[in-house]
Amino acid sequence: MSTSETLSLVPNYFPGYGSTPNEDTHNTHKPSSSQTVLHTSPPTPTIRKSIKIVLTSSKINILLIFIPLGYLAHIFDLSDNWVFILNFLAIIPLAKLLDFATEELSLRVGETIGGFLNATFGNAVELIVSVVALMEGEIRVVQASILGSIISNLLLILGMCFVAGGIYHAEQKFNQTAAQTTSSLMTLACIGLIIPAAFNFAVRNNNPIIDDGITKSGLLDLSRGTAVVLLIIYILYLYFQMKTHSNLYQGEEEEDNDPQLSLGVSIFLLASITVIVSFSADYLVGSIEGIVESSGLSKTFVGLILIPIVGNAAEFVTAINAAMRNKMDLAVNVSAGSSMQIALFVTPFLVLLGWAIGQDMSLYFQSFETVVLFISILITNYLIQDGKSNWLEGVMLLATYIIISLAFFFYPNDNES
Repeated sequence: MSTSETLSLVPNYFPGYGSTPNEDTHNTHKPSSSQTVLHTSPPTPTIRKSIKIVLTSSKINILLIFIPLGYLAHIFDLSDNWVFILNFLAIIPLAKLLDFATEELSLRVGETIGGFLNATFGNAVELIVSVVALMEGEIRVVQASILGSIISNLLLILGMCFVAGGIYHAEQKFNQTAAQTTSSLMTLACIGLIIPAAFNFAVRNNNPIIDDGITKSGLLDLSRGTAVVLLIIYILYLYFQMKTHSNLYQGEEEEDNDPQLSLGVSIFLLASITVIVSFSADYLVGSIEGIVESSGLSKTFVGLILIPIVGNAAEFVTAINAAMRNKMDLAVNVSAGSSMQIALFVTPFLVLLGWAIGQDMSLYFQSFETVVLFISILITNYLIQDGKSNWLEGVMLLATYIIISLAFFFYPNDNES
């Protein structure tokens, strides 16, 4: 570097050089046309270094050993219990890696496209598991896993965030407007599930002679129409979040970080993990029937309590860490925002996909499940509407989740279709 180039960089590193005492040298100083300002981009890592970065991105990655074990359990036709447990453990680190790959890719492609990628792949594991189950005709498992993911994010993860953050901070604040927008959209999504249940109840009680086939056809048509409306609302929400009111969500991002992986490696990693997850999810779903028969657990409990633990592993780690660092905007967006995404995007998408592949997936959930969802959204809305949180509010959410888990643990298999 020449002497003139070296001197031209001095104002950028030494406050007060070339400026008056009243100037804010960090914000107002602009180099003249004769000055040379060098902008360096992070070096592209080698393949070996990229692999090391990926493997050391999280302590959870130690569970990656269960991926081949889960495949071997399926290949050698071990018991469904082993197939379920091994693939259950395998999907947990895959969910975290999927989140890491999405974040890396987002840093490379820019804020707008990055926001869309985060919104699309934010619940990729839940979506993949649900698609696999839907294609195998396990509609009961699909509905339970959807409901379980929503409840798990709202009560378990958000509750743990409030408790973990409350241990280090007496009271934490977050963007009230953004939180209320998310809770309002969740309420709308809940309405989309309540109305089909009310429709079914009204038709069966007011017109008992109507054929069940006619009622089912009406429910499917209502669900598909409602799914289209919810998807439109979700698209409008993305536009609201990334364009017209992006200022409300700027505080929810973590510190600016440079990408650690190249664009090509990020894309390859995202695609590879998606494929691996699809295999593990296929084996996991295929073993559910055997788990139900051997353990006595209901499909509802497996889908609503156990499977969401897998899909929400990445959100759990991210949200807890954010809350402990007093970044409650990020924590609330990860937990409540993820629930809203499942309700407004994943659920209606699965209804329309079922329509396309000939599976009768609808928005009609059993009455008990609909009430549970309503209660979960109700208590969450009450606790986040003031834009503040403390550890006791987290305990309330966790207590609600425990009560719901107990209820579904004793939920009988006889009521399942």
